[in-house]
Formats: sequence, C-alpha cells, structure tokens
Amino acid sequence: MAHFTKLDENNLVLEVILVGNEILLDSNGIESEELGINFLIQWSGGYSNWKQTSYNTYGGVHVLGGTPLRKNYAGIGFTYDSVRDAFIPPKPFASWLLNENTCQWESPIPSPNDGKYYVWDETTTSWVEST
Repeated sequence: MAHFTKLDENNLVLEVILVGNEILLDSNGIESEELGINFLIQWSGGYSNWKQTSYNTYGGVHVLGGTPLRKNYAGIGFTYDSVRDAFIPPKPFASWLLNENTCQWESPIPSPNDGKYYVWDETTTSWVEST
C-alpha cells in the first residue's frame, strides 16, 4: 500500500490515506505519484492538495534500504515543506533546532548517554533525569 497525505492550504497534514499500489502503476509498470494524486482528486470530489509519503522513511533514511521519500513519514500535524521537499514533524519545544539533513527537531544540547532516562525541561533548556 502507498501512503498519501491530504494537506491544507498551509501544507499542514490533515490525514494520511492508503492507496493500493496497483493504482500507482503506469502502462509500463512504473510507479507514479501523479497517478495516485489523480486517483485521490477523483475519489475526494476534487480536493487537489495531496503528497505521497513513505512509511519506511525516517530522518532521510529508508529503514529497509530503499530510496527515502521526503525525509520523514508524515503524520497528522506534520508540515510539508516544498523547498526542502520534506515532511517536518511539529516542533516539540521552542528552543529546539531543525536538522536540515534529517528534517527532525533536535535539542540545543545532546541528551546524556549514561543509561538513565531524561526528559527535556524547556524552562531551563536542559535535560533533567526522570525517576
């Protein structure tokens, strides 16, 4: 199954729709996002702001070794950035920065790696051990 996102006028993901892979195949058996979008436009009664997303893509890497698509698998609340051709998750904290390579948000300081569990404290912009 192929996954497509329905986007609003600001490219915010409203929903993710499954489309059968056979719908995406052209007469030569080559997959085409355009065929999926055309199907969804007809299926939805004319709504035209759709983009394909890959269930197996995270941080610009296809987890099964395939070709990554649009940096991240999109979920409701993600934003499609047409300049980066990427889906970007909601920003979790004001202080976090977007990694341009992965289109994932990162804390301004790395999380401690000492086997303990930490949570981000935005007030102090630091990692705090959680008990």
